Amino acid sequence: MASIEVLVVDDEVIVRRPLSYLLKKSGYTVETAEDGDEAIEKAQMLTPKLIFLDIMMPKKDGYEVCRVLKFELSLKDTYVVLLTAKGQATDYEQGYEKGADEILTKPYNPMDILSRARQICKH
Repeated sequence: MASIEVLVVDDEVIVRRPLSYLLKKSGYTVETAEDGDEAIEKAQMLTPKLIFLDIMMPKKDGYEVCRVLKFELSLKDTYVVLLTAKGQATDYEQGYEKGADEILTKPYNPMDILSRARQICKH
């Protein structure tokens, strides 16, 4: 399967759908996943350049998904942005310890998402 630019992972469709729509409308190739297991499976299959990854999800949380992906040789350079509703210092610490490249707090500004995607995917 061909490589994609962005993987959007969130268990809530009200977050996943608008974020993926925004990125697609801006010209990005986007795939989505709704839980941690599906995120790992799709990331391994699609090797995205960028992953927007929710922390609180069923099956595997975003921290665990990030840790698994960053230890995978083919995905170690994939840029991972964790998305969190909590945004406390311990969330940031744990995210960076698991290999996250960046952490954004919800609600986020859609223009910040596009800015990050442009910088990382070189659009």
